[in-house]
Amino acid sequence: MSKINDHRVALRGLGGSGGSGGSGRLDNWLSYLSTHSGLPGPRGNLELVAACGEEADVAMAEDLVATGDEFATVCGAVALGRCLGGGDRTHLDVLHRLAGDDRWRAREGAAMALQRAGDDDLGACFAVAELWAGDPDPLVRRAAVAAVCEPRLLRDVVFARRALTVLDEITAGLAATPAAQRRDPSVRTLRQALGYGWSVVVAADPADGLPVFERLETSSDPDVSWIVRENHKKARLRRVLATRS
Repeated sequence: MSKINDHRVALRGLGGSGGSGGSGRLDNWLSYLSTHSGLPGPRGNLELVAACGEEADVAMAEDLVATGDEFATVCGAVALGRCLGGGDRTHLDVLHRLAGDDRWRAREGAAMALQRAGDDDLGACFAVAELWAGDPDPLVRRAAVAAVCEPRLLRDVVFARRALTVLDEITAGLAATPAAQRRDPSVRTLRQALGYGWSVVVAADPADGLPVFERLETSSDPDVSWIVRENHKKARLRRVLATRS
């Protein structure tokens, strides 16, 4: 948290939420983000992303996304997620577009935006994820999976059950995908998310989740079988299963 707070203080000095910075405000932010992003490298600076998510006002968030810079886009998306959690739904189309973006970090930014919304309003986060669960784009469905498969959002069993329903719907949709489309990269990306997401949801609500997951274990669909195998590798699911032995 100290790193996040340090970045928040620095961003305020550049003209953060409610601040002033004149015409150079965006340039100042972009310079700071570029210097501290951690890119190129194996891991972007998620503490800085979180700080931007708290400090960027709506205008700054819109400007960051509009730059087209991948890291700035993620920062702006998370700030828009904070706005969503505060009741502002005017940027859902932007988040939907980012959820299906060709850039994986931009897609992750959309999922993180829903999670940030959920920190203030779980209902807002899950309502969007439930809408995206039926989207024709596998990448948008993948963002729904990534958004709700976050332990901090599943402490309330009501929302753990809603997450279970989201995953069940999306997994059924994957199983209904024609064989000729299964090797499409977007479908593979969705499958990968389901390959860990089930373990998160089942661990959050074993009583409801295990019976549904066990039903998947009987599926003859090769991709569903892969999803089951991958989740069985996760320590969180192994711990749940060990308590039943």
